[in-house]
Amino acid sequence: MSRIRILPEAVANKIAAGEVVERPASVVKELLENALDAGAKTIRVETEVGGKRMIRVIDDGHGMIHDDALLAFERHATSKLKSADDLLSISTLGFRGEALPTIAAVSRLLLETRDESDAEGTRIEFAGGKLISVKPAGLPAGTSISVADLFYSVPARRKFLKSDSTELGHIASLVTHYALANPDKQFVLTTPSQTIIDCPPAEKLADRVYQLFGRQVLDELVEIPTASAPFRAAITEPALDPEEEKATLTISGYTSRPEVQRTNSSGIYIFVNKRLVRDKLILHAIHEAYRNIHPHAISPATLLFLDMPYDEVDVNVHPKKIEVRFRRPQFVHDFTRDTIRQALMSARSVASFAAAAGANGEANGGGVMSGQYGGVGNGEVNDAGLEPGPYTSADNGVPRAMIPATEEVSVGSGVGSDGGGFDLSNAPLQPVPQRFSFAASGSFGVLPTLAPEASAAVAPGSSWAGNLVAPNSSAPATLPRPDQIADLKPLGQVSSSFIVAVNGEGLWLVDQHVAHERVLFEQHLEARRAGRVEAQRMLMPMVIELSPRQIVIYEKIAEELNANGFEVEPMGPRSVAIQAVPAGVDAPDAEKLLTEILDGIERENAAISIDTLQAKIAASTACHAAIKINMPLDQTKMEWLLGALAKTDCPMSCPHGRPVVLRYSVKEIEKAFHRI
Repeated sequence: MSRIRILPEAVANKIAAGEVVERPASVVKELLENALDAGAKTIRVETEVGGKRMIRVIDDGHGMIHDDALLAFERHATSKLKSADDLLSISTLGFRGEALPTIAAVSRLLLETRDESDAEGTRIEFAGGKLISVKPAGLPAGTSISVADLFYSVPARRKFLKSDSTELGHIASLVTHYALANPDKQFVLTTPSQTIIDCPPAEKLADRVYQLFGRQVLDELVEIPTASAPFRAAITEPALDPEEEKATLTISGYTSRPEVQRTNSSGIYIFVNKRLVRDKLILHAIHEAYRNIHPHAISPATLLFLDMPYDEVDVNVHPKKIEVRFRRPQFVHDFTRDTIRQALMSARSVASFAAAAGANGEANGGGVMSGQYGGVGNGEVNDAGLEPGPYTSADNGVPRAMIPATEEVSVGSGVGSDGGGFDLSNAPLQPVPQRFSFAASGSFGVLPTLAPEASAAVAPGSSWAGNLVAPNSSAPATLPRPDQIADLKPLGQVSSSFIVAVNGEGLWLVDQHVAHERVLFEQHLEARRAGRVEAQRMLMPMVIELSPRQIVIYEKIAEELNANGFEVEPMGPRSVAIQAVPAGVDAPDAEKLLTEILDGIERENAAISIDTLQAKIAASTACHAAIKINMPLDQTKMEWLLGALAKTDCPMSCPHGRPVVLRYSVKEIEKAFHRI
């Protein structure tokens, strides 16, 4: 007897449901996307018992005629595709034709729909994948789908669901994300006892962010002004056709100021053509934009929108449609990184003693909305319900500043598809003027005040806003500006490592090593752009042996090393001779500096551009040439260092993201002595 058999349709639908329907939020996602594809202007989501008992999605889009309503429950029945060629340019959120039959296979489903051209609508009822009834009905134009008793026919799957409030938190997060992606539409999310989200249409993304999260959260974000650029082919990619050269990539959104920091990427939300996705390439680009601002393990909170021609992105790579592939990944990576980096130039702040001390003293929450759908959560919500309450600080850390802008920001290189090697490109990207200018919030230590219509939707564990709370509740009322260190007067040193200084703002501690590192870093970059990096020859060439990987990297960047003051010559298949190094670097550090540069690029395992390479070389060189700790400095040297630091573009952090200065403000001193 044959061992291979064709599965019954009911079994096949349940298998497909296991891929597509993971929890109630999965159902909401599929139905929301169908409503958006139908051109709905208002979408209402009603839930009971966290979506386990009932989910109802009502929209005012174009409904379905009787025959289409029945056909929609056949597997792979869709109005979105007509031929295989359509898969190369998918313009809709849904396209697989699996949502309705798979949801109907594991629930009791009621579809009510009417096309505006029909006099009457159609009501269709399914239970466990079986058609129960089909009736005409008087209905408004649009579609309403009710999904009751999810997984009632698959009890084992139902056991994997979390608490009611947790599942509702996932749904609230999902609706919030699609409300952000579609500010011109109205979104409503309700339970029998409360309205969680009710967002009327908004003109701009800033208005929608304000509707959902309130003014203080908006003030803690930096707008990423809309930036567009034509696609370019990287060195390893085929050249663009004349028609393809007309295609452009547009990026916009918001990202957190450097002082809002997290230890994971759960606060990053990425939309590609309004589709919520999770993508390692874009995630890497965001972290690269914060290089020299945050320490390596710190993540920002980012709301990012990428718009591109549909044939430049493949969305048919995952059953849940949450992963994508880019046709020109290197260009997308670098343009994303450079656009965010330019937006961050307006956000600078300095660490205070209170914020720094609190970094180690408070709990690290971290898990808010960290999972499915590119950030739709795994975090548990308070089982008592979605009542708004004080947020726990997800990540406490010392605020950072950022590196100065380079004159040329490259596009055209990025993370390669094979994950190895890198390519260099120096195509210039012009700066984009900022559209909005919001006043700084009064305090990063005050919990955000949410708009009334969103307050119930942002309970701990379910809120994107929860990822943007202040680093520390004891931060000063106002954060000092970089120009406030211009008049610092040094008093002395602590442990021959930290300069103690004062001015009218309060008491300051300056890490002499990283302060000098910041000064040398900016001087090196400026000299490199001007083509005048000074080098010093070694008395005797230093011959070192490189690994095969280091040899490959050296051959790629040999020209850039030479432009940065190195003189390195091959001395055989595996060896090189260092004959000169940048001025200020001690001869014993030459080998360590070169291998540090080569290994630093190797660890990234990704493509980098010219400006990133220059910054890495400058950062490593500055670190080795800077004043060391445990080095006594006289008054003249301390005054020179503080004066040089005040003249840098970003004096508040070293090139590796560590704070350069800490301030104990006059107000904090007065509080400590109980004078105020």
